[in-house]
Amino acid sequence: MTFKEFHLNTLITDGLDAMGYSKPTPIQEQSIPLILGNHDLVACAQTGTGKTAAYILPILHKILTTENRHFNTLILAPTRELALQIDQQIAGLAYFASISSIAVYGGGDGATWDQQKRAMEEGTDIIIATPGRLIAQLAMGTMKLDHLKHLILDEADRMLDMGFYDDLVKIINYLPKERQTLLFSATMPPKIRTLASRILSNPKEVSISISKPAEGILQQAYLVYDTQKMGLLKSILKSASFSSVIIFSNSKDNVKRLGHELKRAGLNAEAFHSDLEQQEREQILLKFRSKQLAILVGTDILSRGIDVEGISLVVNYDTPHDAEDYVHRIGRTARAETTGTAITFVNDKDMRKFASIQKLIGKGITQLTLPAELGAGPSANQELRTDRPHKKPFKKGKKPK
Repeated sequence: MTFKEFHLNTLITDGLDAMGYSKPTPIQEQSIPLILGNHDLVACAQTGTGKTAAYILPILHKILTTENRHFNTLILAPTRELALQIDQQIAGLAYFASISSIAVYGGGDGATWDQQKRAMEEGTDIIIATPGRLIAQLAMGTMKLDHLKHLILDEADRMLDMGFYDDLVKIINYLPKERQTLLFSATMPPKIRTLASRILSNPKEVSISISKPAEGILQQAYLVYDTQKMGLLKSILKSASFSSVIIFSNSKDNVKRLGHELKRAGLNAEAFHSDLEQQEREQILLKFRSKQLAILVGTDILSRGIDVEGISLVVNYDTPHDAEDYVHRIGRTARAETTGTAITFVNDKDMRKFASIQKLIGKGITQLTLPAELGAGPSANQELRTDRPHKKPFKKGKKPK
């Protein structure tokens, strides 16, 4: 199948041709006809499957055939980085079409706020916004969304994980009930189903099963106690020549600590977290993309919110809570048929998580031996931990004390 079979406006197909795109990905092939048919949609697909273009392309086509276009489409995203990335992709796909868009996000300076406010007052075809900043604009009365035609929630599961449920409900109350709503999510937990049932009308569903990690990724793991992790990390980073590295941790506080420790060790590293000013975050990402920064430390926001090519090593300093997050994280390396390495630290409490990861990807992950100077780590054969303490069974005929 080719994009021409969707019968999109020629201004859009010209843009696709210029970018060298001819065949849609599975999520695009299944979603585009449903969106063009004006159906509400719940789509489950992970990062890297082409889901952004899956909704942008049909929306661009519909905008080009609409007379009253201002504030036609609202796209909600969990982070500033993802909002900017979506805005950039719209600019590329709509290169030959006169369609306007703006990213609305917090954390910028006064000039950024003024630019966003002016765009809201003058009107734009597509708004890409983080929930908090959009609510601020709506409260000021600078924008009216009474005639909005399309609402798109991108990375909906991540927005709920970040505590945006109430904000989403508040925003939706500003929108007309007669609209097309599209919900895209990398995972489909019950809370997403609940949200979908509340804001969508008779939605169609598309689910692209989570793909296995790319064959070009060398997957390895260390069984390690928490007290050994930092020593192991420094040993890996200093003994191997990795040009571009992302280190994932499960908490913002740990990200800050890791960034500080690595810089103290003389490594070219930066911590990326929400307490930084927007300008600081953008500068860090720019340095990382341009290879001026070798090591980036962050939470799972980095596994979905940014797109950087040429990453040679991913380290899971903490085993991810969900097996699917593991696939997202290590998917930052070995992109576009390149190769890369993914190393996961598994402590004595994370054996079950590690087993779930191996079950999801359908194969075992090579377990490496710790450097001798770090001592022995947890045993691979030790009993899997549970939340309840292990109790010996009572002998027959005896009562517990």
